[in-house]
Amino acid sequence: MADKPSVVQQVRGLKPNFWFANWLEANERLAFFGSRAILPLYMVYAVAQGGLGLSFSEKGTIFSIWAIVQCLVPMISGGFTDQYGYKKSLYVAYTINFFGYLSFAFATGYWSSLGAACLIGLGTAIFKPPVQGTIAKASTSDNSSIAWGIFYWMVNVGGFLAPFLAAVLRGETNFKLVFICAAGVTAFNFLPTIFFYREPEKVGESKYKSPGQTFKDTVATLGDRNFLIFLAIFSGFWFMFMQLWDLLPNFIDEWVFSRDIAPLFAFINKGTVLASGNVKPEMLINIDSFAIIALMLPVAWMTGKFHPMVALIGGMIVSVVAFVSCGITTAGIVVALSIFIFAIGEMMCSPKFSEYIGLTAPPDKKAVYMGYSNIPFAVGWGLGNFISGFLYESLGSKTNFARQYLTQNLGMNGSEVAKIPQENVMKILAAKMNGGQGISEDQVTTMLWDMHHPWMVWVILGSVGLIATVAMVGYYQLTKKTGISSNPQAAA
Repeated sequence: MADKPSVVQQVRGLKPNFWFANWLEANERLAFFGSRAILPLYMVYAVAQGGLGLSFSEKGTIFSIWAIVQCLVPMISGGFTDQYGYKKSLYVAYTINFFGYLSFAFATGYWSSLGAACLIGLGTAIFKPPVQGTIAKASTSDNSSIAWGIFYWMVNVGGFLAPFLAAVLRGETNFKLVFICAAGVTAFNFLPTIFFYREPEKVGESKYKSPGQTFKDTVATLGDRNFLIFLAIFSGFWFMFMQLWDLLPNFIDEWVFSRDIAPLFAFINKGTVLASGNVKPEMLINIDSFAIIALMLPVAWMTGKFHPMVALIGGMIVSVVAFVSCGITTAGIVVALSIFIFAIGEMMCSPKFSEYIGLTAPPDKKAVYMGYSNIPFAVGWGLGNFISGFLYESLGSKTNFARQYLTQNLGMNGSEVAKIPQENVMKILAAKMNGGQGISEDQVTTMLWDMHHPWMVWVILGSVGLIATVAMVGYYQLTKKTGISSNPQAAA
């Protein structure tokens, strides 16, 4: 590592297209994360609260299908990007995403939400390979660590600004405005792509291939055994990982008392705090992106001194511990600190995942391999949401526990309780407690927490991440000499 160029020299060695790709990614993440920040709430909030009134199971199913579309399509679209052009893929992606965000703005229920999610998933799937392929082509083995670190930093610039802007835009219930703005940001991305971004040079075979042959050559990548084992193990980690964004906002909304840290957020902008005095869930989740913006570059420099797999495994360990810590308490300050620590683990492992694949992929198949790198996202994000939705519905939903208490402990008729609007369940339970004299909703929350232990949801999800981490340690020991790929050209 002593022979490596200095950080300044590494940054200077990055090609102009690297910076343009980062610009496109930051804009795309601004639209994507702005929508994703509020979607877990938008989907399950009652219609009277500006939401869609879906159940946690329905929300989980939509996210699961979304994940499958968004993460499996790049396995094929990456090959088409290499064959037919990076710019063309970007134009197609922007168009599909534009209509996807608008569709969410005007969704009315489960099926329209699912359609919007699939559009965004498809557009994002087509967008990823050309951008990540550009990063791989515009960097070298000397500066790849700092390159992927900068890229991940830029991703989180959009990821940080997006939830903040979304929280201010939506107010208490005006969710639809966020999706309209996301469509506008997506449309803007056409401009830098047309006027600044340059089509990367092709490496290796450049003769025309039919769509059928392109598909066949792309699927042939599945013959790389080591690569697939690596992706399979990381899928277990992503099973846990993605729930920080897809499920933790709901957990925070229902269980966490964040008034202890609300003054800090209110000082930044009063729009980040709810009328209840708690911090908006999307703003607590946003601590992750803030930490990455603040620390990504020094962490990238530090992890560049280690073998990529060593840094990746270390990050997985930190992430698992922090993830479980997020869900075993109702104290806002503890949740906030745990999210910050989770971000450190994320900075250690997530860029290394992409860096390692970019370094070992054959020169003429960078976008293909980057497309296949989405397999862990597909399996982990898709299966994780499908299971976590039902898991939270039965083991974590405060609203469900409140309805159960009204029927089993206070003797109310089950059919009557089922008819109570979602937004009024806790109010009615609080009013009926203490012999009808009533207690506060916070006291009811604490009572239900002690009765049902919803923190078990996070222990169960975290255990999957732990198993994946142990498996990755074993995999590293077995592949130290051969590397991530069993493809002779990649290994060379």
